[in-house]
Amino acid sequence: MISETVHIHPTAVVDEGCTIGQGTRIWHFSHIMPGCVIGNDCNIGQNVVVSPEVVLGRNVKVQNNVSIYTGVTCDDDVFLGPSMVFTNVINPRSAVNRRNQYQRTHVGKGASIGANATIVCGNDIGPYALIGAGSVVTRPVPAYALVVGNPARQIGWVSEYGHRLQFDENKEAVCPESGQVYQLTEKGILRLT
Repeated sequence: MISETVHIHPTAVVDEGCTIGQGTRIWHFSHIMPGCVIGNDCNIGQNVVVSPEVVLGRNVKVQNNVSIYTGVTCDDDVFLGPSMVFTNVINPRSAVNRRNQYQRTHVGKGASIGANATIVCGNDIGPYALIGAGSVVTRPVPAYALVVGNPARQIGWVSEYGHRLQFDENKEAVCPESGQVYQLTEKGILRLT
């Protein structure tokens, strides 16, 4: 089912049996496969593949050259940077069919994954986490975490607006753009206002 307000570039291939929400835009040379669900107001960049059973929430931005493989789900407002990579099998072999062994990866609301990052399957990304460009994620990422490197390691915390948080002696921080107040707890970040 494809909404009437979807824009599909003439070079894109959209298979029957997918669901695409209102206001979504699909650009040059992208392939949308059957059985996937794409929410309202998404932007699917050039040369993107969305595989069967993938679910993208509302307002997901997928930049050019991203392949979203079976097993991946993204909540609302997720950003997938140019040429970032999801995997879905831990030990792929050309001669061994492992389609029944796809692992799941979930990306939480508002999270951003930088250009050329790799997300190894089975490692969920928490809401509002920020994955630095070129990072290789090999373990789950907490909500609001800032991770960089190969393998990715956490170097701080970010606000919902993507600014690095600087905590005071009371373990509180204020986002310089939104004014939202956050508290660092034993369980992670708590947004207070």
